[in-house]
Amino acid sequence: MAKIRKIFACTNCGATSSKWEGKCPSCSEWNTFVEEIISKPTTQEEKKKAWKGNGKNKDPKPVALPDIVAGDRARLVTPDKELNRVLGGGIVSGSLVLIGGQPGIGKSTLMLQVALNVPAKILYVSGEESDEQIKMRAERIGEQTSNCFILTETNVTKILNHAREMNPDLVIIDSIQTLASPYIDSPPGSVSQVRECAGELQRFAKEEHIPVFIIGHITKEGSIAGPKLLEHIVDAVLQFEGDRNYTYRILRTIKNRFGSTDEMGIYEMQANGLREVSNPSELLLSQKDEELSGSAISATMEGMRPMLIETQALVSTAVYGNPQRSATGFDLRRLSMLLAVLEKRCGFQYGQQDVFLNIAGGIKVDDPAIDLAIVSALISSLEDVAIPNDVCFAAEVGLSGEIRSVNRIEQRIQEADRLGFKQIFISKYNTKGLDIDRYGIKVITIGKIEELYRTLFE
Repeated sequence: MAKIRKIFACTNCGATSSKWEGKCPSCSEWNTFVEEIISKPTTQEEKKKAWKGNGKNKDPKPVALPDIVAGDRARLVTPDKELNRVLGGGIVSGSLVLIGGQPGIGKSTLMLQVALNVPAKILYVSGEESDEQIKMRAERIGEQTSNCFILTETNVTKILNHAREMNPDLVIIDSIQTLASPYIDSPPGSVSQVRECAGELQRFAKEEHIPVFIIGHITKEGSIAGPKLLEHIVDAVLQFEGDRNYTYRILRTIKNRFGSTDEMGIYEMQANGLREVSNPSELLLSQKDEELSGSAISATMEGMRPMLIETQALVSTAVYGNPQRSATGFDLRRLSMLLAVLEKRCGFQYGQQDVFLNIAGGIKVDDPAIDLAIVSALISSLEDVAIPNDVCFAAEVGLSGEIRSVNRIEQRIQEADRLGFKQIFISKYNTKGLDIDRYGIKVITIGKIEELYRTLFE
């Protein structure tokens, strides 16, 4: 018989305790301990049964680093170029990838498109939908293939047994919160079940050298649901995000053991599924017939990809008492810092003004090179003077009002030149080793915000 015991587990970090505690000693969160029933195999027969089907269950031995033979396991390159970019060039053999996102954002649609388009044998495991529902979604996407096998099961042991029998090239789990191990008496989605199921999937991926994609839910705070240990177990964590009011979806890399964490993939949600956006600059720039104040274009970088994004600012007199400060897609604290620089160093009066800032397209930008475009948009809205549509900006603004240099300035200039812009403002400290005469676009170098004002607004 298996011995039944109760433990208390933290829903935030996964730490366990034999008794309930108000404050978790590991992550210092309050009221996160919940009671769970754990069933552990005690006899040798039960232990063998629990480990049955776990593949090459051999005792590892220490091996000298030069003696390790690195197999020639090429990445599985998918037809989805955006996913390949985010993963660092393709799917690594034996990797465990976690994809999280809000409900209804398109996680299952993205993974089903990968399963239907990759020219390999795919096992798609769903614990949330039936076979008929997945068939209806595949028909809506418009793709049909005999290489994609659907399995509706929540028992992780049965899933892994089926996977070992058919030996697929890729396994997709939708989702980790619906799986349950028969050796733990906790309900699906609990800390113990998520931890145990993720551990078994990790062992399967490493032993069989089969990549596994896991879809995970997120909490209302935006973090991956389940213990923090889940993000430490996997090899890559991808965040699928977007606004329901916009058609764009962004796939960001939070963790990647086989590539950069600065890459980003952009998709457009359509009636027949997700469409890759290969040139996001043209989509993120609004189409307007006339020049309006408060709008400026910034040349930003997301990983290795240059993008031109429109920043929109609205400055108006505060008539309801305290001035409002609002930012969409940009850090509100950095906006306050830029306003303070404009007041202190340049003499612009924003103290009694409402300031609203928006990054067009519904995306969030962290690149400091957007500072100069935001400052230009704020001055343009305050002075009610429009910035020409063929002008863009790429520089960081310091606390003393200086225009600071940014990285990969050549790629930013080339992207602006390719899209037909006539002028680009950069820092004069960014010209080292840069031949500005070889570009078709006019490169204007400045060192202070005052120089920007004299050039554009006087």
